[in-house]
Amino acid sequence: MKNDPQAAMLEATRLTRAGRVSEGTTLLQRTLDIPMPEAAPARSSWCMPEALRKWFGGAVPVRGRATPSSSPAPDFGPKSGQFLARSYDNHAGTRGYRLYVPSGYCGEPAPLVVMLHGCKQNAEDFAAGTRMNAHAEELTCLVAYPQQAARANPSRCWNWFRPEHQRRGHGEASLIAGITEHVMGDFFVDPQRVYVAGLSAGGAAAAIMGSAYPDLYAAVGIHSGLPCGAACDVPSAFAAMREGGPLRYGSGANPARPTRIVPTIVFHGDQDRTVNPHNGQQVLAQAMADTELDKSVERGQVPGGHAYTRTLYTDREGTVMLESWTIHGAGHAWSGGSPAGSYTDPRGPDATRAMLRFFHDYARRPSAGLT
Repeated sequence: MKNDPQAAMLEATRLTRAGRVSEGTTLLQRTLDIPMPEAAPARSSWCMPEALRKWFGGAVPVRGRATPSSSPAPDFGPKSGQFLARSYDNHAGTRGYRLYVPSGYCGEPAPLVVMLHGCKQNAEDFAAGTRMNAHAEELTCLVAYPQQAARANPSRCWNWFRPEHQRRGHGEASLIAGITEHVMGDFFVDPQRVYVAGLSAGGAAAAIMGSAYPDLYAAVGIHSGLPCGAACDVPSAFAAMREGGPLRYGSGANPARPTRIVPTIVFHGDQDRTVNPHNGQQVLAQAMADTELDKSVERGQVPGGHAYTRTLYTDREGTVMLESWTIHGAGHAWSGGSPAGSYTDPRGPDATRAMLRFFHDYARRPSAGLT
């Protein structure tokens, strides 16, 4: 079996389903000859081992760092506000978070963007890579960066594949919503301009938040992520990441089918070897809520960078409800990000600017914030 990674994966999946997580991990370590993290007990949170990342296929090289630095410096621009360290706790536990308060904030209702980092990242690294603070300074926007705890997941992945974290009022979904409401309670935030966005595991968590809390978040941004309910355990997480899994509704802890469109913008590299780009289409299908929308396609090229396809989905009034960016030649990285952060591709287009523009355009609609 050592020379047959596929057989090893199947056997490891069988062992995992039988609750023998440690044995499955040991099998992969021996078969692939790559050091892996110490196996966790069966009830602990799962993270993607480097051995499995290699088995899935190497990502297209990007210019951002592969791992966060010990002290990344978020890009504030010429002026900077405050980057506060805060924490929140509820029945599901405690999570720290960073909050960027722009220098132009003077107590008037401001937008709030909640940013969910990917695996092996932290709040500071994600802020540096996305340059969200610099944009927030320009737009006078508050930005919260919830941070996954290492005790909850050794690689700091949000546990998007566990049913207990996919439901409103439970697990990590309740913690992220609680952080959002904590900021709204301490600062003047326009409740119709609260948004959530994320990368990879953070993108999958953002999809959960949009599905579980459509009354809290006006719009969602998902970069290289997966739809809510794409997985319900470790084996289905592997399958969804590699191939894109079917949407599941109304089964156990999985979400109900959405009854209205959740305004969503999606970015995904077509050479992503970590999360199959098909997941981006599944995110759109979930957000569409079985509503018929018109589709228009635009193509472009970043000077000296990536070509891209931008697809707009509009309602009968011509209002853009969903937006999709496919970045040609890009891998698993934040498009247009800064090399000061990990998992970024500076060759664009700029996902941060596009998401903020999408959020801003949504807020200007007469029906924004209404259910």
